[in-house]
This record gives sequence, C-alpha cells and structure tokens, in this order.
Amino acid sequence: MPFQIARVSSLRTLLLQVATVLLALGVFAADAFTAPDQVFSGFYVLVVVMSARFCRGRDLWIVSGVCVALTLLAQVLSNHLAHDAGQTAIGAFNTVDGILVIGVATFFIQRGQLAQAALQRAQADLARVTRVTVMGELTASIAHEVNQPIAAVVTNAGACLRWLDNDTPNLDEARAAATRIVRDGTRAADIISRIRRIFTKGEQARQPVDLNQLIRETVDVLGNEAARHAVTLRTDLAGDIPAVMADRVQLQQVMVNLIVNGFDAMKDATKTRELALRTQLSADGEVVVSVSDTGVGLPAQPSDQLFDAFFTTKPEGTGMGLSISRSIIESHRGRLWAAANSPRGATFLFALPAGGQAEA
Repeated sequence: MPFQIARVSSLRTLLLQVATVLLALGVFAADAFTAPDQVFSGFYVLVVVMSARFCRGRDLWIVSGVCVALTLLAQVLSNHLAHDAGQTAIGAFNTVDGILVIGVATFFIQRGQLAQAALQRAQADLARVTRVTVMGELTASIAHEVNQPIAAVVTNAGACLRWLDNDTPNLDEARAAATRIVRDGTRAADIISRIRRIFTKGEQARQPVDLNQLIRETVDVLGNEAARHAVTLRTDLAGDIPAVMADRVQLQQVMVNLIVNGFDAMKDATKTRELALRTQLSADGEVVVSVSDTGVGLPAQPSDQLFDAFFTTKPEGTGMGLSISRSIIESHRGRLWAAANSPRGATFLFALPAGGQAEA
C-alpha cells in the first residue's frame, strides 16, 4: 500500500477537529447576525469540550481564548442590529456571562485532564511495582528450584574427586557420582527450559497472522500513548506481505514493547518526534518488520547486548522487555536485531519465515 502518515490523530480525530471548527463558526455566525440580546456564546462550551479530545494544557486555553474573542467580535457586529439601548445592555450582560461560562468550563475540563494524567501515571507506577513484585517472586521461585540440582551437582562432583584422589581410585564410585552429576545437571536445564516456556507461552496454538493488520491494530491501541508523548506515527506497509504462522498475542506484545521503547527513546528529543513502522518481504522469503525512531540512538555497548536480560538504559527499566521479545521471535524461528539511524535514532527489526510452520 502507498506510504501513509497516521498522525496520532487518526481519521476520527481529524473529523472531530473539522467538526469543532465548523461548530465554532456556526456559533459565531448565529451570535453575530442576530439581535445583541440573543446570545449564543454558551454553545462555545461544546467547542471547548470537543477540543479537549485533542488539546491539552496551554492549547486548550488557546481554544478558549479564541472562543472568547469570537464572542466579543460577534457582540460588536450584532450591536448594529440593536433596536434600542436596552437590547445592547442585555447583550453586553449576556456576553460577559458567556465569557465567564467559557472560562469556568475550560478550567474544570483542564483539571479533569490533569486528574486523568495523574491517574495514568499512578496506573503506570502500579504496573511497574507489580512487575517488580512478580519478578521478585519469580526470582525466589527460580532460585529455590535451581538451587537443589546445583547443590547436588557440587556435592557429587566433590565425591567424584575424592574417589579419584584415593591411592587406589574407585572408578565405579566415581562413575556413579559422574552419572548423578549428569542427571542433576539435566534436571537444572529442564527447570530453565520450563521457565522459558512460561515466558514465551510456547504451548499456545499458532495461526496465520497478517502482520500489516496487526501493526494497524497496535497503532490504534497506542494512539493515546503516542499523543501523550507528542509522537507522529508513520506506517509504510508493503502490500505483498504473506501471512506468518504465529501466536498473535505474543507478536502484538513484541510490537508494543518496540513501539513503547521508541516513545521512551524520544522523550527528551527537542526536534521532530517520529516513529516509522515498515513491513517488507526479503529476498530470502522472510517478512521483515522495522520500528524506527528519532530518539537518542543506541548506547555505546554492542547492539546485541541490548537483548540481554536485565540490561537497560532507562532508570526505571527492568531490562526484560527486549529479552522477552527476542525469546518470542526466536521461538517463531525468527531473528530480532537493532541498528543505528543517521543522523539520530535507532531501528529495531525482526524477521519471520513467511507462511512457514513455526516451532511448537
């Protein structure tokens, strides 16, 4: 499909903006071309309410100021239609009343926006605390499970050395101890594999997934988050992309991780904040998805280290997102890697076999 810009405001937001402008002009026309004692400025509250869907903070007050200016201009124009001084006085009183209503409505709407933003931050903090708590519980569980076979390995290794250090080495006992080492080492490996399957949900059934559609849905889901970070989302989705056999929920989680990481990377950017999502079919028959940002770029460490567990460049990061994302992609027989952009930013890419059978 052709390259299209999907600003945080989707088509619905654009239509809402147009409707808001038309409503403001309609109220102005009704207010300006009627007698001054017939004031319609109270309807500007609807304009402010509609603007609150795509304006925040100072921008909302600018909209409110425009409404006040239109109210005053309409009052000046409608005074020419006055039949007596009484109408003009009533119109002036109603105009002041309308301006007060606009100001009070804007104030309370902005307070509501601030409360909503505070609630979102509290929810994010709660989610972060929950993740840390779950990680602590999981770590304790892993330590408990893995500690037993590792302790057994150490004990049997010591016994094996003692049998071999005798003046007459007891090879049968040493062999038996080595056998127990292999058994306990295998048990520890099985525990780690089971934990990895928990993270990647390898038991889930996989079905054909349209990655273009998955990206569109993810962009819609993260539209509000993009708006909060003042990020422009761009999509360049190739039209000849075949489906891939995958767990849809897992791939969407990978997309969410990569996009949110892009938002965080551009948090302190002073220039244009853009996040580009692209799909293409490689010469090897793989579907390649890329997520490019204009943020701070990759750290000085080797790019492969980004995918190590607990490695993070964010003060509040856990270092698990990219690690889990790579595990998910690799469980689908794919690859996940990163590259630096010029002059700034980074691109994260993953490739999946097109139409093939992924590992169960």
